Amino acid sequence: MSNQLINTPIGWLNVLASDDAIIAIEFSADPETQQQPSEVTERCCQQLAEYFTGQREHFDIELDMAGTAFQKTVWQALNGIDYGETCSYGDIANHIGNPKAVRAVGAANGKNPVPIIVPCHRVIGSSGKLTGYAGGLDIKVWLLEHEKQHFAK
Repeated sequence: MSNQLINTPIGWLNVLASDDAIIAIEFSADPETQQQPSEVTERCCQQLAEYFTGQREHFDIELDMAGTAFQKTVWQALNGIDYGETCSYGDIANHIGNPKAVRAVGAANGKNPVPIIVPCHRVIGSSGKLTGYAGGLDIKVWLLEHEKQHFAK
């Protein structure tokens, strides 16, 4: 397994990879963490840097996300939320053909191992209120505002 740290406007992130795919992105990484970069982590960090400067809306990186079949279905649906847009947990539940699974969608969203690339920050409550985020609500707000700012250009 390889890893690489990247300093971003939302703090240090630790990008973890197998031999050929990203497996996780961790928030609040310790900048003293020992790194073992690889081509995969370097490519991911480059794309994250482009995202944070407003030069990238979509990621082109191989992912290997461990989870249940249901979680993987939800995570796949998250990739359908356009840059600068938001949708509700209910919207995702409807999209995957399971309209009563709103809470389960929320739980799967919270278990997303590759935040930012798989845009779980774009999912909000049906009332329009921001709900939980693994990195903290302040980071969710930052990501949404960042995308709205660059989406308008």
